[in-house]
Amino acid sequence: MRRSTFAVLFYINRTKVRKDGLCQLLCKVSIDAEAAQIGTKVAVDPVIWNPTTGRADGRSRNANAVNRAIDTLTEEIKAHYKRINLSLGFVTAELVKNAVKGIGQKPLTLLALFREHNEEFKKRIGIDRTKETYKCYVRSYNHLREFVQEKCGQEDITLRSLDREFYDAFDLFLRTERCLQQKSVHEHLYRLKKMTARAVNQGTLRRDPYCNLHPELPKRKSRHLKLDDLKRLLAEQVVDPELRRARDWFIFSTFTGLAYADLKQLSEKHITQDTEGVRWIHIRRQKTGTESVVRLLDIPLRIIEKYRAERTDERLLPICSYGKLQRLIRKLGEVYGIDLTFHMARHNFGTHITLSLGVPIETVSCMMGHRRLMTTQIYAHVTDRKVDEDTRLLRKLSASRKLELYEEPIKN
Repeated sequence: MRRSTFAVLFYINRTKVRKDGLCQLLCKVSIDAEAAQIGTKVAVDPVIWNPTTGRADGRSRNANAVNRAIDTLTEEIKAHYKRINLSLGFVTAELVKNAVKGIGQKPLTLLALFREHNEEFKKRIGIDRTKETYKCYVRSYNHLREFVQEKCGQEDITLRSLDREFYDAFDLFLRTERCLQQKSVHEHLYRLKKMTARAVNQGTLRRDPYCNLHPELPKRKSRHLKLDDLKRLLAEQVVDPELRRARDWFIFSTFTGLAYADLKQLSEKHITQDTEGVRWIHIRRQKTGTESVVRLLDIPLRIIEKYRAERTDERLLPICSYGKLQRLIRKLGEVYGIDLTFHMARHNFGTHITLSLGVPIETVSCMMGHRRLMTTQIYAHVTDRKVDEDTRLLRKLSASRKLELYEEPIKN
């Protein structure tokens, strides 16, 4: 622990004398050439104030009250100085002042900081935050709390003790004890990094121990269904009413490319009609804030009409919560004998409904509301059918131009 220069000085403001002739007692805390002023509610008779000793002379009632206040505040300042220095490994005059005044006191431990973040996040749900994202932070907090308690043997851990060893151990815990996939591990480590960055911003950490660490993110790839599986899902109905509804939502997303958050908020205000009578979806994506523009094909139009009678507000489709929908989609996949998640529908749109049918990638990027073309390229999976079609076209083109293939002789 580094030693700091630390001093406490009391003085009075002689330039501002009250009507009763008294002056306010002030305190200056100096730490490493940085100073912070702390006001008090104590008034001093300037006649009895001794600037050399920083105390009141004599045994008058005012002198005794002033000196008692000085002793009490000095002990409080020293206690805060010691506590902050032990918790953080450093201390500033501003931190001591805030502790004395009882304002701006920020958590000095990791789990307390995470709880503070989540409480603030929860208050913003429906304003600029979503309930689903809040639940993700709660899961990250729970994993971190279990790790601290089970592996570190503590109820909480100080921010100053966070190091690379803690980070790597938490990474291993998520992979082995919780059996999480790489993408999930990345998300939980990313939220841990957000907490240390928050601590730096609050002044409770001088440097971020994880600022140069970048959790490994698996290479993104398209997760669409095989074309035969998609055709079977479209052709074969299911008996269970709830699964039938989940199938409708999945098919709607497959033909519009809308993610769950956007599908849930879809309403009449997002539907427009051009001069030729074609209906379009114009919706700003919740995830990126970019506009998604999609032509409404016959199948999603029929699904909208199917559920018109069930509307209770302006939303077009009575979609359940994301958690319930994911459970229903998994069960739906079991019926068809395929691994199924709801987000696969968006990948189906990007691959089977658009790119594989020759829609330009720039157009698909606009339809899906992507910020960058690079994101759309993830969906540009070249199917065997497309390769076969393009190869046949090349053969026809070669024959029409009487091109011959050149083949080098094989050398023995």
